[in-house]
Amino acid sequence: MSRAGQPAEASDLIDVDELIAAYYDKKPDAAVPEQRVAFGTSGHRGSSLSTSFNEDHILATTQAIVEYRAAQGITGPLFLGRDTHGLSRPAERTAIEVLVANGVDVRVDSRDSWVPTPALSHAILTYNAALRQAQGPDGQAQGPDAQAQGPDGQAQGPDGQAQGPDAQTQGPDAQAGLADGIVVTPSHNPPRDGGFKYNPPHGGPADTDATGWIADRANALIADGLAGVQRVRFADIAAGHVGSYDFREGYVGDLANIIDVEAIRKAGVRIGADPLGGASVEYWALIAERYGLDLTVVNPEVDPTWRFMTLDWDEKIRMDPSSPSAMASLVARRHDYDILTGNDADADRHGIVTPDAGLMSPNHYLAVAIDYLYAHRPGWREDAAVGKTLVSSMIIDKVVAALGRRLVEVPVGFKWFVPGLIDGSVAFGGEESAGASFLRTDGSVWTTDKDGILLCLLASEILAVTGKTPSQRYAELEAEYGASAYQRVDAPATPAQKAALGKLAPESVSATTLAGEEITAKLSHAPGNGAAIGGLKVQTAHAWFAARPSGTEDVYKLYAESLRGPEHLAEVQAEARAVVSEALGG
Repeated sequence: MSRAGQPAEASDLIDVDELIAAYYDKKPDAAVPEQRVAFGTSGHRGSSLSTSFNEDHILATTQAIVEYRAAQGITGPLFLGRDTHGLSRPAERTAIEVLVANGVDVRVDSRDSWVPTPALSHAILTYNAALRQAQGPDGQAQGPDAQAQGPDGQAQGPDGQAQGPDAQTQGPDAQAGLADGIVVTPSHNPPRDGGFKYNPPHGGPADTDATGWIADRANALIADGLAGVQRVRFADIAAGHVGSYDFREGYVGDLANIIDVEAIRKAGVRIGADPLGGASVEYWALIAERYGLDLTVVNPEVDPTWRFMTLDWDEKIRMDPSSPSAMASLVARRHDYDILTGNDADADRHGIVTPDAGLMSPNHYLAVAIDYLYAHRPGWREDAAVGKTLVSSMIIDKVVAALGRRLVEVPVGFKWFVPGLIDGSVAFGGEESAGASFLRTDGSVWTTDKDGILLCLLASEILAVTGKTPSQRYAELEAEYGASAYQRVDAPATPAQKAALGKLAPESVSATTLAGEEITAKLSHAPGNGAAIGGLKVQTAHAWFAARPSGTEDVYKLYAESLRGPEHLAEVQAEARAVVSEALGG
């Protein structure tokens, strides 16, 4: 019998001392693919126990980031934060050793505590906005979305960064003084894992040009025995050589400019917030105090073994707030509060639990959030679009059409929303994996990384303003647009098949119908920005599927949805497997 959703037992827990000892003792071999630095959509992740996240990885990666930011002319402070994973503090200290040795103005949390990913993004953007305002419109550094200028006056790319690590720095003022950051987190991954993510001056996830160069340089440094790494022992760092920043106060004190906290307070919404043992724990406590909310931190415990979690679908401890198994303890308490919420370890993901529906599907909540926000944010631009990943629900498309807004459909990865959030042309960006962010009430940028705390608070605002829980509003949307049946499953694929799937062209699909409906589109590039999706999407009037190769396992991910119910979804999935098999030559 599966133990998914059951409380963790002693045998499920990591040995924290063993984990940390392995971080220092095990040395990666850059010739072994599994031991190399490799950035996915959210940084480098691995475990010290499998020699994929060790001191040498962080020494080399931090040195590579130092060299990268120098090549881009980024001379401002680097904000550094960590989550509650067991490997996060050792990795943070290793990073500080390299940053200080290289003369970087590094700023850590003033309380020596945990920093959610959205708070780090918020800090970068706040610092750079203040710098832009101080320097004025006279051609000096113009903030995180400015186009960096080379000596010949040519723009160096849409995010203000030169398009190569060895590119010429773009004059004395292009990015001089701008801040960037590192957050040490593997997000919702199991307790044995560590993660290391770089956010450039635009505040969001670094693009593949940046992460590709950083990873290549880090692996070269490891292969060379770390000969090029500058380092000073943490114990030898003198007072004053590491700066500080109050991430919590900067973030929580600004929330009234994006969430109607007064409406929540007046309505008396009873909120239960579960940080799931993550970095948001002290943020929720201050939010309750600062804004006078009826908000209870239902589990304030922080423990790197996460012994208080219920097991995920695969019987592993995983802090995924979108998983019914991982959120089982909250679902059991759904009648104790008007709104119950959960966040992952770095608080960039959200989970919404209501008394009437239990845990909401991330797709359902995204649809409700969009439906509500675009009707209750008059300060947003009238032409501000809605951003979604192309594997998110069709219900979102229908909501956006009813709002009279433009839909921007992009590949998987929050980085695609960054330019639009910065200039206000996209007011909301969301992923089907329970990650989203949106603009302040005045239409200016809030964060350019996912913000789980924000989306959790929005659920209470929706209830306070409309008198309906988000799930009650979703039931109304489904009654209007059709019942969505949505699922993602993994299917085996060889490395060769994965490579072929990632390069599929629409003409590779000979089928003209899908589950009894005419195929209306075959896509290998996202319609919102023309970027390659690394796979294939096929859609009809009432259904679609998308297939993408996994970046870490020998499987491909098959996403599918039908607005005609579960039986039709099963037909879509069966035919999708046949279509993919034929396209892969099997």
